[in-house]
Amino acid sequence: MSTLRFHAIKETFNRPVIDVQEPQRRSAIFGTNVFNNAAMRQFLTKDSFKSVQDAVVNGSKIDRAIADHISTGMKEWAIAKGATHYTHWFQPLTGTTAEKHDAFFETTEDGAIEKFGGGQLVQQEPDASSFPNGGIRNTFEARGYTAWDPTSPAFIYGTTLCIPTVFVSYTGEALDNKTPLLRALQTIDSAATDVAKYFDKTVTKVNPTLGWEQEYFLIDKALAKSRPDINLTGRTLLGHSSAKGQQLDDHYFGSIPKRALDYMRDLETECMYLGIPVKTRHNEVAPNQFELAPIFEETNLAVDHNSLLMDVMTKVADRHNFKVLFHEKPFAGINGSGKHNNWSLATNTGVNLLSPGSTPMKNLQFLTFFINTIKAVNEYEELLRAAIAGASNDHRLGANEAPPAIISVFIGTQLTNVLNALEKVKDGKLSPEDKTDLKLNVVGKIPEILLDNTDRNRTSPFAFTGNKFEFRAVGSTANCAKPMTVLNAIVAKQLMEFKTQVDGLIKGKKMKKDDAIFNVLREYIKDSKRIRFEGDGYGEAWEIEAGKRGLSNNKTTPLALKEQVSKKTIALYEGLGIMNKIEIEARHEIEVEEYAMHIQIEARVLGDIARNHVIPTAIKYQNILIENVQGIKDIYGKDFKKLAKEQMNLIEAISSHIENINGGITDMINARKKANKIEDSEKRAIAYCDKIRPYFEEIRYHCDKLELLVDDEIWPLTKYRELLFTR
Repeated sequence: MSTLRFHAIKETFNRPVIDVQEPQRRSAIFGTNVFNNAAMRQFLTKDSFKSVQDAVVNGSKIDRAIADHISTGMKEWAIAKGATHYTHWFQPLTGTTAEKHDAFFETTEDGAIEKFGGGQLVQQEPDASSFPNGGIRNTFEARGYTAWDPTSPAFIYGTTLCIPTVFVSYTGEALDNKTPLLRALQTIDSAATDVAKYFDKTVTKVNPTLGWEQEYFLIDKALAKSRPDINLTGRTLLGHSSAKGQQLDDHYFGSIPKRALDYMRDLETECMYLGIPVKTRHNEVAPNQFELAPIFEETNLAVDHNSLLMDVMTKVADRHNFKVLFHEKPFAGINGSGKHNNWSLATNTGVNLLSPGSTPMKNLQFLTFFINTIKAVNEYEELLRAAIAGASNDHRLGANEAPPAIISVFIGTQLTNVLNALEKVKDGKLSPEDKTDLKLNVVGKIPEILLDNTDRNRTSPFAFTGNKFEFRAVGSTANCAKPMTVLNAIVAKQLMEFKTQVDGLIKGKKMKKDDAIFNVLREYIKDSKRIRFEGDGYGEAWEIEAGKRGLSNNKTTPLALKEQVSKKTIALYEGLGIMNKIEIEARHEIEVEEYAMHIQIEARVLGDIARNHVIPTAIKYQNILIENVQGIKDIYGKDFKKLAKEQMNLIEAISSHIENINGGITDMINARKKANKIEDSEKRAIAYCDKIRPYFEEIRYHCDKLELLVDDEIWPLTKYRELLFTR
């Protein structure tokens, strides 16, 4: 028992107890390491504070002289909190966050001072050529800029003041996930505010809100380190399923294991200091799988908080001797992880536009935003699919635990009946009797309907859940900015078209406002019926039905990403000012290259493990069997074949599996060499998807069979039963 696997298992038996102390009430420490309104009031002048608030609420620019005052106050606050460095914290197109720390410390003729000016707050110049840029920047052109985003407050992590920023090229193109998101949020604010004024003239701003749900696995650090595939790819590329998995449903919502609970308590304390309003924690379906979720926030802040959280989760896990796995499918045969994005729209008057109210007018407002969202998803379902595409999420979508690759909308039976009734609204002006009946018996009863609308459809990728839409198809590794940029952009465009049509009916046909709204909504209900689906999204019948409806079914990332550069998508983004054609094509280039590189890395790791770990171990065990057969032959002579029959069958089976593994790896390497010669990045990604990825399951099959045949004491790779059930 000298393998790394058994050393790792032994190490888990001697884990010290991590003493977790929760310092104070959470309400007392919440946001204490955030340069929030309370901190700004204390450390900024009135003019500086007002300038920041104007930037946050109205998008106004901050004067450079005022920025100097703000930076001074921010520095004094940070130093008082123990900060020694500052960094522009941004989200390049790598899927993670980035930071370069600079000290406040500077020398002078007389000694040294702590310095942090307005220029350092507002803008910095990291090396843009070293981040993915999709051809926007030449390698020798390094200049790129990070610029302060005042809508997301600065925070202290460790001893560093972190300033959320956008990241753009020297020529102004977005090189990050935040910039397009901020543009999309400004667009939907304007579009939704214009429509909301039909119902309440006092509305001056609409904020999209986001509540994400982060699923993840916790694996003992030593066990994870014993697996090269987990270390290098974030998932197990091989491994036979454990006899006990999730089939008893005994982990879901069960008592949280103590080690995991200690980790969660420590993590949540860190989150409180950083102003991340985490609220919910529980066991998920798979063993060692968990979830946490926050209170809803403004979308930009929620996206930043999720990106920060994933970094904090990893660091806190390390001190608890855990490794966090965010991969959408780290283990075959059990549930993977998602990041459900719960989205809604909130006015500055405190109204959730996707929640019905106490009057028919408020319910008509709800229906307006509800139906327009469905219409937007219907028009851009392929783009929504592209927004959640990735090599890791491909393993999860449609795997009988998550939504399929077909985008559809679930609204429940009761709301379906409401839309069916609205679809029957007469064309043109409503009679007083029809309008009264509609408002009292259809629109007026929506709150009562939603009280009973407790059913959920886990197979739906985009479901209405009472007062929000839940985009369930988002993967657990995703940066929320990507799907949120798409969703807010398409709803903004749809609301603009809605307002144009309603205003046209009011002016041209001289309809009353309510009549015009009902008429337009009726047509939208008809136009978007194909996207609504209440049934089982896992079945083959839905794939056939979806095809008849003209819905896309892009099961793989290379197919899904094509929509990113379609004429329709380019027209959408350019028309709304969210991204130009160069930025759109650059992102597509980056994502197809990233896909091919992910598959390439996994192929190389799989080949290494199979040839350098699995095959040598199988041969070692085979030699033991051969010695056993030879011994039987020496003792029993010609009768040995009968007595050693099972051993000889094992020897033959092992040889067969070794042959298939080795042949599969050779063929996979040759296919990879051919793919690498393809210059077009999209075609190369398709080749990796269609020609190389299929070898994974073939090689895995034979490796997993050997795991069942070879002596447990010499098997080198930590097994599923150990990874998932060692506490």
